[in-house]
Amino acid sequence: MGNFVYVILGVVVIIGIIAAAVIARFFGLWLRAMLAKAKVPMWSLIGMSLRRVNPAVIVDCRIMATKAGIPLDTDLLEAHYLAGGDVIRVTRALVAASKARIDLGFERATAIDLAGRDVLDAVKTSVNPMVIDCPNPAAGGLPIDSVAKVGFQVKAKAR
Repeated sequence: MGNFVYVILGVVVIIGIIAAAVIARFFGLWLRAMLAKAKVPMWSLIGMSLRRVNPAVIVDCRIMATKAGIPLDTDLLEAHYLAGGDVIRVTRALVAASKARIDLGFERATAIDLAGRDVLDAVKTSVNPMVIDCPNPAAGGLPIDSVAKVGFQVKAKAR
């Protein structure tokens, strides 16, 4: 009977050490999320690690979105991460679109990202459109010359 108590006590101690190690690994992330009012449960952090999702990226993006007033669920961020998307760029694009009062939802932003486009650059271009001068005025600014089929000379500048 005495050995049985020691075995049970040993199992409890080993389980306690494992639990303490897991909590110590994720406590900093959990505390950072709690202090930023972007709550992420400890179980969710453990699950992310088991699914091979970087919990620090998800927590940082959730904090960024929460501070910008954008409600994002960690499950959506995880799903985009697992799909191979760039969660950080999507979150930054959502924040930039929100500040510029551009209607951009999470689903559309992730679709743009997964299509291979840079969603953050698309939002920035919407705010500050790119102007391309053809020909470049810094290189002399000569117009583009061409001759039409009927013999007219066409000179063009485009912006």
